[in-house]
Amino acid sequence: MKIAIVYKSITGNTKLIAEAIKEELKDNEVVYFGEPAESIDADFIFLGSWTDKGMCCKEITDFCHTISNMQIAYFGTAGFGGSEEYYKSLYNRVKESIPSNNTVVDYFFCQGKMPMAIRDRYSKLITEHTEDSNLKVSIENFDKALSHPDTTDLENVKIWARKLIK
Repeated sequence: MKIAIVYKSITGNTKLIAEAIKEELKDNEVVYFGEPAESIDADFIFLGSWTDKGMCCKEITDFCHTISNMQIAYFGTAGFGGSEEYYKSLYNRVKESIPSNNTVVDYFFCQGKMPMAIRDRYSKLITEHTEDSNLKVSIENFDKALSHPDTTDLENVKIWARKLIK
């Protein structure tokens, strides 16, 4: 089976996940590894993106419209983490953008660190709105995300990829 690992990463989080998948599948026929491109000849695509306002990035959405009759496993990273329910809602949004003649077999999400500019924005806002509990939660989440993807995330994605290819 010819396997492609197609992803888009801006902060490096999704790239780390993609590289872990590639490492795990090194004994398989990985025919493509990288950002979306035209005419990828594969039977199975690991498709990954960072999360942009609750959805995969535009480059991945655009790529989805170019593929047909593929088996797809979706992976993603998101700054907000820790909730399987949240990850499932992200996956369901992404899945809607994949043409129905493809088969989406599964998904994997983990938390990813965010740019410091986001924390700076939260910190500025909380000085203006000291009682805003949502901002406090956002700062706590940001700080928690700084260590992700971590070794556990990377090991979990390898286990996930291995199960899908068996």
